[in-house]
Amino acid sequence: MDAFEIIGGHKLKGEVTPQGAKNEALQVLCTPLLTPEKVTISNIPDIKDVNLLISLLKDLGVAVEKVDADTYTFEARDVDLDFLSSPAFKSKGSGLRGSIMLIGPLLARFKKAAIPKPGGDKIGRRRLDTHFLGFQKLGARFNYDKKSNFYHVDASHLQGTYILLDEASVTGTANVIMAAVLAKGTTTLFNAACEPYIQQLCRMLNRMGAKIEGIGSNLLSIEGVDSLGGCEHRLLPDMIEVGSFMGLAAMTQSEITIKDPKIEHLGLIPDVFRRLGIEFEMVDGDMHIPARDSYTIQTFIDGSIMTIADAPWPGFTPDLLSIVLVTATQAEGSVLIHQKMFESRLFFTDKIIDMGAQIILCDPHRAAVIGLNRQYPLRGIEMTSPDIRAGVALLIAALSAEGKSIIRNIHQIDRGYQNIDTRLQALGADIKRI
Repeated sequence: MDAFEIIGGHKLKGEVTPQGAKNEALQVLCTPLLTPEKVTISNIPDIKDVNLLISLLKDLGVAVEKVDADTYTFEARDVDLDFLSSPAFKSKGSGLRGSIMLIGPLLARFKKAAIPKPGGDKIGRRRLDTHFLGFQKLGARFNYDKKSNFYHVDASHLQGTYILLDEASVTGTANVIMAAVLAKGTTTLFNAACEPYIQQLCRMLNRMGAKIEGIGSNLLSIEGVDSLGGCEHRLLPDMIEVGSFMGLAAMTQSEITIKDPKIEHLGLIPDVFRRLGIEFEMVDGDMHIPARDSYTIQTFIDGSIMTIADAPWPGFTPDLLSIVLVTATQAEGSVLIHQKMFESRLFFTDKIIDMGAQIILCDPHRAAVIGLNRQYPLRGIEMTSPDIRAGVALLIAALSAEGKSIIRNIHQIDRGYQNIDTRLQALGADIKRI
């Protein structure tokens, strides 16, 4: 199994361009199934999860052409629905949580779909009820076979309706939107997620001929159309990578410029890192983070300890709480990290504690971090990456630590971060894949 060997303690310097957004890619890559016409998508990240989804599209019969390093065309004229019941699909689909996104467009255009119980990060329960409850309200019927771990869905007639989602699930919202765009009548979708990924998906679908109103809000109106056409679409920069590089710069006392991060789509991310004491300036659309010896966590106005918690957009994304936690360990001051959405996502903190951090894991959802203001640098250890975001948090900790660290199970990091080792090497990091 591959691992990273990191010699920490080096200050980094240079420019880095964030990859295309992984979470957006896993949604918009499924839209070509809605039309027989050609769809061109650019700024696609070269990462395991995305490449696996593209492979699944090929297996379904979608004609895929790689135009250049980050641009593909997709043409879904002859889709092989029999593949959905094959052992190959069960094997591939169960290893990728993003495979759930195939159901909405397949139901919309072909009136049936099947999916194995998806895999993905082990960060706690990630139920699929929101997806299937939305499909059911549109008129679909589904059956879950516990023995085969397969979901079978039939939708001979999708009818627009009022849907109040039980949670503002990003993938659930995206899936229901893709099912509704070809349904008869109008679908009103309330408590919809409104992340930039959803906004991008809606605007792309409108360019394909869909009629979606309310984009950017949690109340969408989707007027069904008879068919959709092709279009061109470019993914946003990955906001999680932007936040990761902000934390990296602070932890390693480095001067880093993040190229064209599209700050208007970052929501609270810049503000949350400012609360940790991280300063930056925007120069011609680029984010410049100067090298600083120290950074101080803010308090609330009344002087009480800062709390940073995740919340549905426009709240702070849960995908960056691991990065915030690690970054806080070398700040001056204390902060309470409250991970509300997933009950297993903070369980990597034992590894950061072993490196010398002062962290109290209060319960599965909360961790109190006492910043050491670099008085006691982290020390390198051997550790294993449990999921994508915790893996990168461990990687940032290792780059700032004294001595050598080994991070195993790095295929988890590769699932979400493109060529992260070579990109860090270009900044001056001592990291190699072993």
